Amino acid sequence: MRPESAVKLPCVVLGLETQIGLSVVRELGRAGVPVIGVAQQANAIGLRSRYLTQGITVEQPRSPALIAALQQIGREHGACPLLAVSEVNLLWLSANQQALQPLVVVVPPPAALAAVLDKHATLVAASQMGINIPSTWQPLSQSDIEAHAAVFPFPAVLKWSDPNAVLLQLEAAGLPLLKAEYVDNPAELSAALQRYAPLGAWPLVQQYCAGHGLGQFFYMKDGKAVRRFQHRRVCEWPPEGGFSSVCDAVPLSEHRELQERSIALLQHIGWSGVAMVEYRHDPATGASRLMEINGRFWGSFPLAMHCGAAFALLCYLDATGAPMDDLPELKQHLRCRMLSTEVKRLVRILLKPELIADKHFQRRPWHEVWRFVADFANPRARYYVASLSDPMPWVADIRNLVRRS
Repeated sequence: MRPESAVKLPCVVLGLETQIGLSVVRELGRAGVPVIGVAQQANAIGLRSRYLTQGITVEQPRSPALIAALQQIGREHGACPLLAVSEVNLLWLSANQQALQPLVVVVPPPAALAAVLDKHATLVAASQMGINIPSTWQPLSQSDIEAHAAVFPFPAVLKWSDPNAVLLQLEAAGLPLLKAEYVDNPAELSAALQRYAPLGAWPLVQQYCAGHGLGQFFYMKDGKAVRRFQHRRVCEWPPEGGFSSVCDAVPLSEHRELQERSIALLQHIGWSGVAMVEYRHDPATGASRLMEINGRFWGSFPLAMHCGAAFALLCYLDATGAPMDDLPELKQHLRCRMLSTEVKRLVRILLKPELIADKHFQRRPWHEVWRFVADFANPRARYYVASLSDPMPWVADIRNLVRRS
């Protein structure tokens, strides 16, 4: 999967601060692709990777200075693919594609990107296609809240339909952006929603779903899934739900019907490129309910990299017009761990359980400790950042953690 005609053309990766950008760099570099990384912070872990051909730091995100730096790369290297790992950067790149030529900005179609960034629109589309979704309500006014708060099924979770669209409003009002807020009764729900009355905008209210996170990942090209992968969230940070701190690859022989429904949803939206379709799966009932679509590289991307899913490489090949049919065989038995968040998770479960927002979260302290220790001897375990073949990002990560503590 190394086309000679395209392998010497560099790939530009914007966003090296997290394990996501680092894994994109590693996947491309190991495939023989020269990688030019652009970071916002000089201590970004991706800047320390041995697979990085050139590293650039531009401290002003989404700024004229960043445009100038990217334009200079284009002048020096020509039509290089440009990848980003965050939604805000994808939106910014989409709006500035013409200014960044000759770089080839790898972003989905604007209408498709807007559709997946709006959780409510995603859920409506999924429901119309027969995909199970949680009971969901978008409050629109104070009178709407008064009419529905008492009858909504509990427990429930509050989350913003499009966090990027409301971020500036929340900052102006001095309110934090909460990824998820848990409520158990009408009084708690009304109090939580009342906080946002000055904005005239409210988060989605969604029925709580038991089970674990199930992520299905696809690379869409011309309406077809040319690559698929899936994983199960074993542990999350924060413990009650967030992003994976430990995750397992799930064989593609499982959840086949759900995979096809996910692909149909992406086709309906008109998606192109990488996407994660996220469900909450309840093993007790077998039910899977759609949570959202992430139209970007996801937090647990290192697992996909270790398993040979090659999503970043597919982006590169697609953008350069190279063949995409020589895919490596998937490893479908690996586990991946993010040690820093595992430690934080253990501390909260063992020592600070009162900080766990979900009152229904089941604590199993000794089980958690045993799994954490046993995984160091697990031959199928891999790591988000730590790597014997590329050790300096892990050193930089530890240094950054010490400085922040």
